[in-house]
Amino acid sequence: MILSSFRSVTQIQRLFLAFLLFLSACNNPTSSQSNGEGDFPNATQVTLELGTGINLGNVFDLGAHRFDFFELAAIIATYEQAGMKHIRIPTTWMDPVNGSALTDDNGKVNFEHPRFAVLKQVIDFAVERELYVVLNAHHERSFKANYDGSAYYNDKLQTLWTDIAEYFKEYNHYLVFEILNEPEGAFGHWGTEVSPVSDQALLFTREVMRLGVEAIRATGGNNLQRTVMIATNAYGNHNQIFSVYPTPSQLPGQGQDNYLAIQVHSYDPWEFCGETGDNSAYPGDQLTANSMRAVAAHGRELGVPINYGEFGVGRDGNQPQRNTDLVRNYYRTVVQTALEEGMSSSVWEDRGWFGLIEGSVESGFSFKYNIVPYMLSEEL
Repeated sequence: MILSSFRSVTQIQRLFLAFLLFLSACNNPTSSQSNGEGDFPNATQVTLELGTGINLGNVFDLGAHRFDFFELAAIIATYEQAGMKHIRIPTTWMDPVNGSALTDDNGKVNFEHPRFAVLKQVIDFAVERELYVVLNAHHERSFKANYDGSAYYNDKLQTLWTDIAEYFKEYNHYLVFEILNEPEGAFGHWGTEVSPVSDQALLFTREVMRLGVEAIRATGGNNLQRTVMIATNAYGNHNQIFSVYPTPSQLPGQGQDNYLAIQVHSYDPWEFCGETGDNSAYPGDQLTANSMRAVAAHGRELGVPINYGEFGVGRDGNQPQRNTDLVRNYYRTVVQTALEEGMSSSVWEDRGWFGLIEGSVESGFSFKYNIVPYMLSEEL
């Protein structure tokens, strides 16, 4: 049975959540030793187990919502009860969020930052419940805009991922790393000075993915077998997988890393999915599914599993358009096609234009427009 609400979190429930976190600190079952000889499931297995999940958007990446562990835990529990298998936690490290960054100018992480403390609480809470967590470097706008292939930017990225990987090295396979969300700027995007299919844009995209993966693997331990996700450019557009990674030789490890996955995003067409879009621009469920199947087929040719890390429909000022069967069918088409093709998907949730949940810790949470229960249902 799909639960469509999460009961109000009382003071007793808050204490219970705190007790769960206390048990995590004492027992540390988030840790799992690996001897580097095949203890962790490979990326294909992890991708299957990821199933369908949500983005915890506009929190650690943007600061639009409170860094409140109990609120975030309640939201995670709501989605878990509905059947979600993972959470993606967009996290901006190198750019300021609400006035301060998690790193210095060289990419060195400040693990004493109060925002990181809450981030770790959320990660531990989810992993304790055997929910997969995808932890990324998200907006990083300055890095994306100014990247030039120089040692300064390469070292900065590798310092960031070395620090993150070292800190979480003992965590088990439920923690997944994602190198860089939606490369654009110097990495290319349509309608800008840098074409995403230009030699430079493709080279830069492949290079940062390689550097990030190598930094993580170099820390050893469980990170030798941790699933790591790389991205396409043009804001992670799923159609760019054919240009960025036409053959395994363009992949980090040149196709020899069994713990590598590719994350793509799809808001196609933006005239339908974007905040100023309109339902009349939707091309239909069949075309949506067909474009995803082509990406899945290419992933099989590469020998690398695919995660649809973001998708959704947002509206700024025309929210009633989202409360339609057409939009609900779109969400369900993406989720079910991903599952049918052996891919995983993470729906974008920002509690704003793309919001799927409403309510509060005090009043309880419920699913907006019934989109989530509908897209997760196997039978209509």
